[in-house]
Amino acid sequence: MPTKIEKDRLTGKETTGHEWDGIKELNTPLPKWWLYVFYACIIWSIGYMVLYPAIPLGTTYTKGLLGWSSREQVRDQIADARERQGEFLIGIQESSLEEIRADSTLFTFAQRGGAVAFADNCAACHGAAGQGNVGGFPVLADDDWIWGGSLDSIHHTIVHGVRWEDDPDTRFNMMPAYGDGLLSEEEIAQVTDYVLSLSGRAPEGADLAPGEEIFAIQCAACHGEMGEGVTDLGGPNLSDAIWLYGSERNEIMAQIVNPQHGVMPAFQARLEGETLKMLSIYVHALGGGQ
Repeated sequence: MPTKIEKDRLTGKETTGHEWDGIKELNTPLPKWWLYVFYACIIWSIGYMVLYPAIPLGTTYTKGLLGWSSREQVRDQIADARERQGEFLIGIQESSLEEIRADSTLFTFAQRGGAVAFADNCAACHGAAGQGNVGGFPVLADDDWIWGGSLDSIHHTIVHGVRWEDDPDTRFNMMPAYGDGLLSEEEIAQVTDYVLSLSGRAPEGADLAPGEEIFAIQCAACHGEMGEGVTDLGGPNLSDAIWLYGSERNEIMAQIVNPQHGVMPAFQARLEGETLKMLSIYVHALGGGQ
């Protein structure tokens, strides 16, 4: 005998026969439009699997009848972009840094290319806008340059790095650890006070004469007679109140006792020649250069 169909007394709709705690489930079918969309999606997905790469097969996958590949598409787009950029890239390759800087078209192209290279390779340490970071990552957006701020100096630093062991032409100089017996604690305190005085921050009532004498003997060769810095040796300017490892008296003293030395990679093995030039142009403009 056919099962008796039960209908809900209030709505008049059929029930499924399921009941929980006196609550009966209505047998409400899905809207027809929803079912049509669902069926259309199934048909579309089957067509997609047939035409495009879709099903993984171990180390390979089904290629699809159209033979389309997103990797190939990206490769073609990159090749097309390089072809359009070719004229400018050749100009960058064949021109000196000064010539690029003087050519408004090449300069604009180098600025944009350099900005991309900077974001990819430099921003993690020097900040997205070249504002530097704590821990010895120099600011590139000011006029203070440890190894020189000319186009050629910046280019050399980027190409060969700083204290990068794998590059024989890397920027290299080391500050002695004066706490290892080169100076006494009293002498370190005296030269610290003198260093502070170079930027107008001498402790009140400090006798600067002993520290000045120590500075002339121990420090002036790398930092200059007046602490103005010697970029050829990577000796930072001590008179401009710009500090790499902290400006407080105890931080300056700690740097004299046991100095920290930063390391920067040599990018000539990572970036192409024209990219290195564009990056140099960008960094030079970022801080006003020299």
